[in-house]
Amino acid sequence: MTLKDRITEDMKAAMRAKDGQRLSAVRLLLAAMKQREVDERVELADADVLSIIDRMVKQRRESIAHYQKAARADLAAQEQFEIGVLSAYLPQQLSEAQIAAAVAAAIAESGAASVRDMGKAMALLKPRLAGKADMGRVSALLKSRLPA
Repeated sequence: MTLKDRITEDMKAAMRAKDGQRLSAVRLLLAAMKQREVDERVELADADVLSIIDRMVKQRRESIAHYQKAARADLAAQEQFEIGVLSAYLPQQLSEAQIAAAVAAAIAESGAASVRDMGKAMALLKPRLAGKADMGRVSALLKSRLPA
């Protein structure tokens, strides 16, 4: 079963259970997937779906920060719930040690010698760690490991 099929089945289950909040979150995800399929005229693979989910989780984290600054706990709670729903479709996140090992391997493999070569290493890391690690953290770790 593809990830897209699993999400569709989860939408149907939420409809049967009359779980409106969960149904809303899953429908937002399905809408984003459909929009990308229409825009690019392609059938989404699991990796594409994971990138959409990753982007949606990141957007919700940013929204939570804004809502907390505005003292809107109700909206922040809604966004947090949606992160929980979306995160269920992501693979298990890698530990710091696993990320560090992947960064070290990418530096060795790409031959990156300075921060200017960071793009080469990131090009190797992105497909390997997509959905499994926060790419912002990976980038920061990579930058700290490379000399200026």
